[in-house]
Amino acid sequence: MIDVQRLRVLRAVAEHGSFNQAAAALRLTPSAVSQHVATLERSLGAQVVARSTRGVTLTPAGRIMVGAAESVAAELEHARQQVNWLGSGRTQLTIAAFTSGGRLLLPGAFERLTSAHPDTVVHVREGEPEDSLPLVRQGAVDLALAYHFDGPLPGQLGPSSSLAWTVLMDDPLYVVLPEAHPLAEREALAISELAAEPWVLGCLKTEAYVRRYAERAGFDPEVRGTTTDYFFARSLVAAGMGISLIPSIALAPEVPGVRAVPITPPAPTRRIGVAVLRRRNHSHITTLIQALKGQATALSEP
Repeated sequence: MIDVQRLRVLRAVAEHGSFNQAAAALRLTPSAVSQHVATLERSLGAQVVARSTRGVTLTPAGRIMVGAAESVAAELEHARQQVNWLGSGRTQLTIAAFTSGGRLLLPGAFERLTSAHPDTVVHVREGEPEDSLPLVRQGAVDLALAYHFDGPLPGQLGPSSSLAWTVLMDDPLYVVLPEAHPLAEREALAISELAAEPWVLGCLKTEAYVRRYAERAGFDPEVRGTTTDYFFARSLVAAGMGISLIPSIALAPEVPGVRAVPITPPAPTRRIGVAVLRRRNHSHITTLIQALKGQATALSEP
């Protein structure tokens, strides 16, 4: 039988990349961490970490066991939460969501969830994907409304992950310009046409994104403002500080004095979806995912 404590130690080694750092996080000695890993390897008959002077890395068997460790830890945390709620006769559902997606997708989805499962108590935590996805793996939240930009899914959402990813919608980014800007009446714009424009960013992640697309178009963008709020960024655009790149679902509510223009292909796009543990298929979670799909479909319609 595999010891849960040894799985916990292996998770820490994988997270920190060394026995010493894992030991500090777990408040154990490096020798104890090494012994736990060695005992786990003997019980499995397979090496789970590759040791070198630069630290330790997971072997294929180690990656499998870390995935199992994440699932076990999440299930234990979920069980603890359910035991706490056992006497109430109600089900608790905790959701992590990024701001713009949560604002437009969650309220309508909650109506359908509470109609089908009136005894469900919902808790919401705001968080970006890099924060919310680990919370799902740890069992601290049941579901994460998240996103990633162009390209394949992030590593923690791959086929070997303990998380299942359900696609909800594509969220194309628009160029937002002052209403009086000479390009504001265009039906679409290429990124290369914006080389001389100053930029205001409504999300810290979009700076790297803007720079990547600008580099492909042959220019280095001048960034005059950075915020963590798309509404604030559009307000700065209306004030004439520059132009911005804003996801379509973050274009509401309207800001007077600006115009959003689509970008010609290949247009930068966010992919929005839901992450849950692969084995977490309770009916209230399924209902919420279906409700989120319905909200996303309604948002995607012209």
